[in-house]
Amino acid sequence: MPRIDAVNTSRAGMDLAPAHQRMRFNKLDLNLLVALDAMLAERSISRAAERLHLSQSAMSNALGRLRDYFDDELLVQVGRKLELTPRAETLKESVRDVLVRVDSAILAQPRFDPAQSDRCFRLIVSDYTSMVLVPHLLALAGRHSHTVRFELLPLLQPPLRELESGEADLLILPTEYRTPGEHPYELLFEEQFVCAVWSGGCFAHADRLTAEQYTAAGHVVMQPSGMDEPTRAGWLKRRYPGVRRIEVSTYSFAAVPYLVVGTDRIATMHGRLARLARKSLPLRLLAAPLPSPALQQTMQWHKYRTMDPGLVWLRGLLQEAVLCMDAELGAAAAATASLGGVRVLP
Repeated sequence: MPRIDAVNTSRAGMDLAPAHQRMRFNKLDLNLLVALDAMLAERSISRAAERLHLSQSAMSNALGRLRDYFDDELLVQVGRKLELTPRAETLKESVRDVLVRVDSAILAQPRFDPAQSDRCFRLIVSDYTSMVLVPHLLALAGRHSHTVRFELLPLLQPPLRELESGEADLLILPTEYRTPGEHPYELLFEEQFVCAVWSGGCFAHADRLTAEQYTAAGHVVMQPSGMDEPTRAGWLKRRYPGVRRIEVSTYSFAAVPYLVVGTDRIATMHGRLARLARKSLPLRLLAAPLPSPALQQTMQWHKYRTMDPGLVWLRGLLQEAVLCMDAELGAAAAATASLGGVRVLP
């Protein structure tokens, strides 16, 4: 029987499967759920067909059979686009949940051999994580396999939908961003914040920043896209305590250190990313004069996939990547965790 794959639905078939190979439940060909899931997500027959590598006629046929089964139009033409009927809206999350359950509990392979696998792992990560941790993950993975692939996805919205739909295998995000509820998570590492300043600016020879200097200075900050007030204000207050003058804001953690060069502005940054940036930029790193809570970076996965052999392997590899990351940073990373607030950081 063709696999009902909740992550890569292109591997599933509907009309392509012989009748004797179709899984049925209450007279419903369960392969049709893959087609329904694609059409509800894409709101387009042609795009759903392309996603599943089927002809448009095969997808139209599947829609006809689904309409007969549910006694509902499911997708209706409104102007130049298709809209979901109320019945389809109620089915959308349930269908996706069924596919995730089938994929994780019934069709998952009993073991995972990275050397023989061409699996693509989809991770939601920030550009900070992509720069400081993911290179070590990829290097370690390369020792085990030349065929395993990775797709790094941005955090564009609360990630609950991607996790529960199976569109993401892992979230690697701060604790505050992990999805609430029953999905398990594990701490990867903690991060402290430091102040990055231009080595040619007014703080070039300072041994430390005073609270007065910090609050009076102009600042470069990163703020997540898609946030509205008051959420944005609350996030900025927690992440950058004491900052009064935000002169430059950006959507990218990686861009922040570049935006202080040539100015007297201060950037309060993740310690590991700041040290990485200092390798190529004229920066000085100073202890933050005002307390800022440590960032806890976690990985989270779907509760149905806790025993997925591939994800068990990947989670172990990530923990190993953390050790490699901090070993490369050496004593500087250890110094980050014990800031005295009165010295230039190594």
